[in-house]
Amino acid sequence: MAVLPIQPTPFFANKNRAFWYLQLGGWGGAFLLRAISAFANEQALDFVVILLIQAVTGFSLSLILSVIYRQLINRRPLVTWSSTALALALAVGIHAFIDSWVLDLARPSGETDFVRLFVGIYFYDLTLLGAWSALYYAINYFLQVEEQADRLERLEMQATSAQLEMLRYQLNPHFLFNTLNSISTLVLLKQTEPANAMLTRLSSFLRHTLVNQPGSKVTMAQEVETLMLYLDIERMRFEERLQTEFQVDPAASQACIPSMLLQPLVENAIKYGVSPQEEGATISLIAQIVGPRLRVTVSDTGPGINQGGAEGLPPALIGSVRRSTSTGVGLANIRNRLAQAYGDDHRFEIRSPDSGGFTVLIEIPHEPAESAADEPGAFPPPTRQPGDSSSVAAVALPERA
Repeated sequence: MAVLPIQPTPFFANKNRAFWYLQLGGWGGAFLLRAISAFANEQALDFVVILLIQAVTGFSLSLILSVIYRQLINRRPLVTWSSTALALALAVGIHAFIDSWVLDLARPSGETDFVRLFVGIYFYDLTLLGAWSALYYAINYFLQVEEQADRLERLEMQATSAQLEMLRYQLNPHFLFNTLNSISTLVLLKQTEPANAMLTRLSSFLRHTLVNQPGSKVTMAQEVETLMLYLDIERMRFEERLQTEFQVDPAASQACIPSMLLQPLVENAIKYGVSPQEEGATISLIAQIVGPRLRVTVSDTGPGINQGGAEGLPPALIGSVRRSTSTGVGLANIRNRLAQAYGDDHRFEIRSPDSGGFTVLIEIPHEPAESAADEPGAFPPPTRQPGDSSSVAAVALPERA
């Protein structure tokens, strides 16, 4: 499974470089601002030298503070803030002492008492280094929150990918058991040709389900092709009891949908629509473009929900009763896949009238494929065998190579 890299804010992609940019820009800007103010107040040129010494002193002390703060930022809050206050007070004291000493040397003796000068400069330097400290912690906490958010997003995407990959391998064991049992029966009856045909179709279907990447999208034509492979296998078991009607508009055949989205619906329609009835049932699939959206309807003429003993149940629970036992995940899984792929921009409805039958309607944004017929890995349409009782109308499938 691919691990997504954390994507920091572009300016802080290189933290060391960003720190030096901010350090030089901040202290350089502070020096430039004070120098302009000194010139505006007609101060002597030697006063600018004093300002430069103060800026260099603040720059150097902030470097020392950054090393200390880096060790404190991930400690317990009490340790962090008490140690920060102590380190800041000591750094401000050193800064104020150096500034006062430089000013005392530059001024005529006796003009200002050193202690008063120190106290006055101390509060100014406290404001300067205090603002620097607050900015340092704010930026680093912001980067930590951003990294945690990116890590959470990465884990969510990995969980989604893992879930989709699990669904890809979660084939119905009853389907595999029944198919292999049917092949075994045909072999015992020495009906090698039907057994070989059934085994070939099973191989093609399994290959298709394993080749697609989890979370990938395929065209509607490719999804129909997968359903054909699956139905060819089931039709050898149910024969005339399984009838299918596919109606796919040419424009809809080139629309993209999540891979293996419809197969669980058809699988459940066979189990709960075709299998319980002696006369079987008809499974219908209609795909069409309605405005800017793709609408897909999968229905069967089976006994439905109300006749199956699930009267009065809410849709979510009905799905778990009637459908989830087939695939292990049920209609809730399809809802989750649609939500993961389209968010709230999708429609998922279940209909089961009292007269029987079961219908699932899916409506998603229309995403046309650029050139689906030429895409690498596209499977040719399945070959229809003589005696198949299915009808397919207006299905635009890729031409066989």
